Amino acid sequence: MNRQNIASGAPWEDIAAYSRAVKVGNVIYVSGTTGTDGEGKVTGDAYTQATQTLKNIAAALEQAGASLEQVVRTRIYITNIDDWQEVSRAHRDAFDAIRPATTLVQVAGLIAPTMLVEIEAEAVVSA
Repeated sequence: MNRQNIASGAPWEDIAAYSRAVKVGNVIYVSGTTGTDGEGKVTGDAYTQATQTLKNIAAALEQAGASLEQVVRTRIYITNIDDWQEVSRAHRDAFDAIRPATTLVQVAGLIAPTMLVEIEAEAVVSA
């Protein structure tokens, strides 16, 4: 089966030896993604970060020949459970008509203290 590794250029990809996304057959797996902007910074509240995170996921999916419409599963990690409504609002903004299966959990921390949200996604495209 063909495998396509997709990189975003984030420094952590080389440090930890992973890909932003991997497409195997008709399935695309998007690694845990944060709200890093074009300058490599993560700023803003949980909603802002979740929105940027989903844009970053959409960009990875586009490189793999897909879009948010093909997402079937997301996993959301937040550092403060009190932010769940704002993060869920950003998720709804992106997936309201799509309604992927999802999980949202609180974690003790992410790779940088400014990061409040990390999201993984899986998509299925036509074979």
